Amino acid sequence: MEKPQRFKKNILQLEKEFYDYAAKKGLDKAKLIQIQDQISKIQKKMGGSDFWQKDQAFIKSTSEKLGELKAQYQDILKIKSGIDDLLEFAEMLDDPKIYQEASDQFNKLKKSFISFKKQGFSHKYDASNAIIQITAGAGGVDAQDWSEMLLNMYLKFNEKNNFKSEIISISQGTQAGIKTVVLKVKGRNAYKQLKSEQGVHRLVRLSPFNADNLRQTSFALVEVVPQINQKEVEIKDADLKIDTFRAKGAGGQHVNTTDSAVRITHLPTGIVVSCQNQRSQLQNKEEAKKVLASKLYQLRESKKQEKVQEIKGDLKKAEWGNQIRSYILHPYKMVKDHKSGLKKSKVEEVLNGNLEIIKNNS
Repeated sequence: MEKPQRFKKNILQLEKEFYDYAAKKGLDKAKLIQIQDQISKIQKKMGGSDFWQKDQAFIKSTSEKLGELKAQYQDILKIKSGIDDLLEFAEMLDDPKIYQEASDQFNKLKKSFISFKKQGFSHKYDASNAIIQITAGAGGVDAQDWSEMLLNMYLKFNEKNNFKSEIISISQGTQAGIKTVVLKVKGRNAYKQLKSEQGVHRLVRLSPFNADNLRQTSFALVEVVPQINQKEVEIKDADLKIDTFRAKGAGGQHVNTTDSAVRITHLPTGIVVSCQNQRSQLQNKEEAKKVLASKLYQLRESKKQEKVQEIKGDLKKAEWGNQIRSYILHPYKMVKDHKSGLKKSKVEEVLNGNLEIIKNNS
């Protein structure tokens, strides 16, 4: 009886640790049960024969709601269900076979819980499309060229991961590269895969734009926000300043030149977004509003005034000392993640879109 009794204590201890952790994240036991019930009700509703006969908008919104709940809470609910199952086993541990089975399950569950705590909660919009903005920082023409190198890195990464890339707006550099670009990335878990790219990226290399071929350090700021449903953010027309302009770009690879590009300034926050890839002014306006909604959502969720500049792209200036990652091509080859301290020599492979080399260890 000693083993079963000790094992019961271990289960209860794991349960306590689990609910203590969940409570710190704002999810007490009652809240978790409520979310579990909500998912069950939606699944039951979708399993009914009449559900798929309903309005398409209703079907879509219900499916999206289930997807959001699962993306954010599925892992923690799986651990909760595992603990609940073990507590039921606890009443039958006198049976050697059941005891062994429960022991195996307990060990697996404990590993899952430890892994979950390391990874943290999924973001509500992890499964959503992502919007990336790259802005050239300190470094002049080299920084603008570096911004285009980053754009190409993400385009290749997206292609390797079966994400669809769509350039919404782009401002070409004076001599080379780009001053800024906004890229929409479509595909399940696009935001989850790309959100860690947010921050300042630093390049060290021999400058191709310097007559003496001197070593140059360049910076670019990368912002990443999830694409959200516009209905989640109220945007008043009175708060918007809308300008139209003719898009200037190389065309072909990056942008369709148009006379109906749109720039929207959100007056209360100063956030500016633009779109130039659609054929009509109305389409560009709607696309720009979607980007604005995503930025306003992130601003609202931050709940801290100091985060305002982050959403606008100015919290961390794209200059020395603020980088999250460094790419060094001279005098040696190395890519370094400043958050984890990880260093890899395969910098060219990373720049070729193989971000997993540095991401999987950061």
